[in-house]
Amino acid sequence: MAIQDIYPTALRLLGRPVLVVGGGPVAARRAKGLLDAGARVTVVAPVASDALRELADSGLLTWEPRTYVSTDVDGVWFVQTATGVADVDAQVAADAEAQSIWCVNASDHESSAAWTPAVAVVDDVKIAINAGGDPRRAMALRDAVATALETGDLPLRRRRASAGSVALVGGGPGDSGLITVRGRRLLGQADVVVADRLGPRELLHELAPDVRVIEVGKTPGHHPVPQVEINRILVDEALAGHRVVRLKGGDPYVLGRGGEEAEFCRQNGVEVEVVPGVTSAISVPAAAGIPVTHRGLAKGFSVVTGHEELSEVPARPDHTVILLMGVAKLRESATALADSGMPLDTPVGIVENGYMPEQRVTIGTLATIAEQAEATGVANPAVIVIGDVVRVSPFAPEHFKTADYSTLTPNKPRVTAP
Repeated sequence: MAIQDIYPTALRLLGRPVLVVGGGPVAARRAKGLLDAGARVTVVAPVASDALRELADSGLLTWEPRTYVSTDVDGVWFVQTATGVADVDAQVAADAEAQSIWCVNASDHESSAAWTPAVAVVDDVKIAINAGGDPRRAMALRDAVATALETGDLPLRRRRASAGSVALVGGGPGDSGLITVRGRRLLGQADVVVADRLGPRELLHELAPDVRVIEVGKTPGHHPVPQVEINRILVDEALAGHRVVRLKGGDPYVLGRGGEEAEFCRQNGVEVEVVPGVTSAISVPAAAGIPVTHRGLAKGFSVVTGHEELSEVPARPDHTVILLMGVAKLRESATALADSGMPLDTPVGIVENGYMPEQRVTIGTLATIAEQAEATGVANPAVIVIGDVVRVSPFAPEHFKTADYSTLTPNKPRVTAP
C-alpha cells in the first residue's frame, strides 16, 4: 500500500463495540488504547496474557477464551488482529472486509485496511503518526514531535475560545535556556504575555505575531506599572478568555510577588498555575563559581533584599548572605553587617548580569566592596554574595583561597592564607 492511499482521520469509539483477536502483548496494548478511547472491547483468544486477564477480571473488557469464528465480527465497529498467526489474521481481515468493517491486520500492514499510528498525548493534543508502514520510524517521529511540543518549540496554543487562565512562570536569571520545560510549553500556548524586565527576553521574539506582550517591568525606584495594576491586568485578560503567562525573572515565589498575584487571581475566580523558576539568588552566584553552601565553609544561607533585614541574619563568614536588589544600599548593608559582628575581611562577590554575555564579577571584602562597586560602576541587575563561599570562585584573588575547602578531606580545619 502506497502512502498516498492513506486518508488520515480519527475514530470516536466511545461506547461502541470493537473486537481484538489475539491474547499476547500486542493485543493487550491495542485493547488498552481502545479502552482509553471509551470503546466496549471484546477480546477473542484461547489464551490471554496477564495484562489482558487483569483488564478482564476488573470488568473493563470481555474475554472470550476460545478460537476466532467468523461471526465474531458481527455488529462491531472496528477490528484489531494480533494473533501472530498470519492465516488467522488474514481470515479476520477478510471477514471484516466482507462486512465493510475497518480492520487493522497486524500480520500484514501492506494489505491491512487500516493502520495503527504511533501515538503520543501532550495536554489535550493527541499526535498520531504513520511512516510508510515502518513502526520504529513512526515512533521516532512521534517522540520528536512530542518533545518539541513539550518544550515549546512547537506551539500548543489554542485557536478557539476557551476558559481563560493565568500561569505565573519563573523564567530564571535571564538566559533563555534556563527556563523550565513546563514554563516554555506554557509560553508557547499563551495568548497574552505579561513580561518583566529581567525574564528571558529572547523568548518573546519567538512568540506568534498575534500574541500580545504587555510590558510591566520595574527598575529600582521606578515602577511604571504598580503591582495593583499588574494584578488587574492578569485577571481582566483571563476573564476575557485568554491564556495569560506572567513571565518573571527568577522564581515567582522568591521575592517576586507571585504569591500576591496568585491570591488576587483566585479571589477573582481565575484559574492560576505557578511554575517554579531557577531563582537568581542561587543561580547567579553559581554563574561566577560561587556555591551558596559548601562543605567546610558554609552550611546555610539567607536571602534578603535590603540592609534593614541584615540585623536578623547570622553575621558570620560561615553563613552566606545573599543580597538581591542591593546595589544602591551596598554601603549601608556592609556597615550593618559589620556592626552586627561580621569580620571586615569577609569575602564579598558581586555578579552582574549573570549568565548573560555582559556578565561581570567584582570581588572584595566587607571593608572594601562598597568603594570597589562605586569605582567600577556596578549596576543592577546584580546579586551580592557575602561569606567564605566567595573564596571558592575562580574569579577570587589568590590570597582569598583557603588551605583546604575540599570535600576530599572535610575534617581538616580550614586555615585562611595570610
